Amino acid sequence: MKKNISLTIGFISLLCFVHAQYKTAGFIERINPSLDHIIDKEAKAEIIAEGFEWSEGPLWVKKDKMLLFSDVPSNTVYKWTIEKGVEIYLKPSGFSGTYSKSKEPGSNGLLLDAGGHLILCQHGNRQMARMDAPLNNPRPVFITLTNTYRGKRFSSPNDAVYNRAGNLFFTDPPYGLPMQNDNDPQKELSFNGVYRLSKTGDISLLTDSITRPNGIAFMPGEKQLIIANSDPLKPNWYIYDLVDDLLVNGKIFYSAIMEKGAKGLPDGLKINSKGIVFASGPGGIWIFNKEAVLLGKIKLDEAASNVALSDDEKILFITNDMRVLRIKLK
Repeated sequence: MKKNISLTIGFISLLCFVHAQYKTAGFIERINPSLDHIIDKEAKAEIIAEGFEWSEGPLWVKKDKMLLFSDVPSNTVYKWTIEKGVEIYLKPSGFSGTYSKSKEPGSNGLLLDAGGHLILCQHGNRQMARMDAPLNNPRPVFITLTNTYRGKRFSSPNDAVYNRAGNLFFTDPPYGLPMQNDNDPQKELSFNGVYRLSKTGDISLLTDSITRPNGIAFMPGEKQLIIANSDPLKPNWYIYDLVDDLLVNGKIFYSAIMEKGAKGLPDGLKINSKGIVFASGPGGIWIFNKEAVLLGKIKLDEAASNVALSDDEKILFITNDMRVLRIKLK
């Protein structure tokens, strides 16, 4: 009898183990041997959540061991944890009104400020905002950080990053507008800008020369800034030197102009402490070293929008259209 009980318990444990396994997506394309020091040869991109309209803006919150991410069309921020899976975290997330003509009214990029408050790039509200509630008790109440430049409303802030001094750098393409392009009658600014909001509240335009500024991230040391351009005619990642928080010496870090037929464009990106760049682009996630050498790709069949790193940089999270993925790094 004891033997049968032991066998039954073992069988149930096996079932639980099998059930806990995630489906996988895509494959790793190894272009440079250096990739073996970043991603193990046996690594797989696991599907940890799915069923969304367009997932974006992933943010790993170390203190709460949770991943937050936006579903932009549904105006919702979701939370994922190992213990409970996916839960609604915040709704509405980017548009606080009752009706929007926008196809993507919700929040996009998510980040934390120095005080641990949730900062949201809000499409529908057309602003950078702070959630006026603690992380462990979220409420859709928002404080405007900035919403205009020289008296004209932003189009739809998309992605953002803080520097150590507490200044906020963000991009403003037109994707949250009803027509999602420069011809939209609701677009008030004649360009798509990259901005800096100082910790004292002053807003300044850093560049208006990138046609569709999107993902944005600092290189280690914060002396250089990479900005993705999600323009199919100019699918480039640009790199700038920073002098007194001003962008100078802009040039192409890498171009995906020759990549044909793959879903996606240069979009969100993150850079780890060693200068390894994980960037969503045509066909999946492109991985570069700090010298702009392409090391490899996480090839995916659906468009990838953004990535997030865990605090120990051993996990890469990917927002992949209707899915969210996780892949273990070395």
